[in-house]
Amino acid sequence: MSAYPDAGFLVSLYTRDAHSPLAAACVQAATEPLPFTPLHRLEIRNAIRLRVFRKEITAVERAAAIAEIEADLDSGVLVHVPLAWTDALREAERLSAAHTEAIGCRSLDILHVATALTLGARQLFSFDTHQRKLAAAAGLKVRP
Repeated sequence: MSAYPDAGFLVSLYTRDAHSPLAAACVQAATEPLPFTPLHRLEIRNAIRLRVFRKEITAVERAAAIAEIEADLDSGVLVHVPLAWTDALREAERLSAAHTEAIGCRSLDILHVATALTLGARQLFSFDTHQRKLAAAAGLKVRP
């Protein structure tokens, strides 16, 4: 597996924001399907629903975004991947102990980087400043 997208990256891909064009360009340039975990499913759908709550998008746009995610799963742009959760959580704790006090990462950001490492990704797609620093410190190439 080459690249792992964090949830914020995928939210930018499936709903309109300032990062959407860059997210689309990264996915178009990807040479492999992007992994999609149960963590993605929960976090992305919840983030899209929060955009409705915040009146950033409509319920119709929310439904379209979720349908587009499902279409990309069906077509192979995204692919469901199994995850060894115990390994990912252990890696997350290791990353937290090594980097949180210096970088200031949130738990979910750490968990996404740990998941990328556990799945054998070499790159992380993210727009989150702290998560990008953590991924670089962990040896991942950060894009965009």
